[in-house]
Amino acid sequence: MTSAMRKLSISVPPDVAERLEREANASAYITRAVRDRMRLDALDAELAHQGIEITEQGVAEARARRAAVEAEWSPERRSALRERARQHALDAAGTLDQPAA
Repeated sequence: MTSAMRKLSISVPPDVAERLEREANASAYITRAVRDRMRLDALDAELAHQGIEITEQGVAEARARRAAVEAEWSPERRSALRERARQHALDAAGTLDQPAA
C-alpha cells in the first residue's frame, strides 16, 4: 500500500532550481530536506519546553568551539568522520523509501 501523495507547484530561486535539476528524484530530495527541518523544529520546541533557550550567540560560540576542536584533527580523522557521516546520510535516506511497519 502506498501512502497518499499531493502534487504541489512551488517557485524557487535559480540556484535552488539548478540544484534540484541535478537530482534523480527532486521530490524525494525536497521531502528529506523538509523532514530534516521538521525534526529540527521539533527539537527546538522541546528544548524551549524544557527551558533551554537557543540564541544566535550561543550557536556562534558552540560553532567556534567545534571549529577549534576540528582544527586539531588529522586529515585521516577528518576523512574517516566525513565518510561515516556520508554513510549515515545514505542509510537514513534509504529508510525514507521504506514503508512504515
